[in-house]
Amino acid sequence: MGSSNDRGQAHTLEAFAAAILLVAGLTFALQATAVTPLSASTSNQHIENQERAVATDFLTTSAENGDLTAAILRWDPENATFVDSPPDVDGEGYTQARGPNGFDAALGPFGESLNRTFVERSIAVNVELRHYNTSARTERNVTSLVDMGEPSNNAVTATRTVALPDDANLTAPNYTDTTLRGLADGTDPGAFYATETASGPLFTHVEVRMIVWRM
Repeated sequence: MGSSNDRGQAHTLEAFAAAILLVAGLTFALQATAVTPLSASTSNQHIENQERAVATDFLTTSAENGDLTAAILRWDPENATFVDSPPDVDGEGYTQARGPNGFDAALGPFGESLNRTFVERSIAVNVELRHYNTSARTERNVTSLVDMGEPSNNAVTATRTVALPDDANLTAPNYTDTTLRGLADGTDPGAFYATETASGPLFTHVEVRMIVWRM
């Protein structure tokens, strides 16, 4: 009698162990086929979220300390380009990267921060300035401030709107006494890239759009 009970218990334990092994094998197979691609996708998403947060914080800090406004006012009205900008194929000026320190002379403190935060970490940057072309605000023009090429599929964007007052002075060398109002009235030679679209003490709003991606 005792021998029969022992054999029955042994068979029960064997069946239980086999079930555990089967479940463990199925779990391992599911992890091997499903979790690995998901992990890669999650990792890429995490990197993109991180880069978007860095770009957003960068624009916020640059706007608060005045570097962003100074950069978008670094305009040469007579040559219709930003400082140190070569003309592109359409004849419009933009600032291009020229090595790790390429933005410094062209964009001042804003350019120095671009280098430290992005370029020196092998992250490419494009900066577009979007502004309405009439007071009706029905259509926007885009002026390129920084152009480092065609963004990849994993590029992320951040935006910040900057208000420019009538009495804002340009920050380009030799034009620091030139105001946006003076350019609009023809008192100062040349023109600003953005059209006056506001009234009173406000000249216009410029939306700064930053696109960043891994080089």
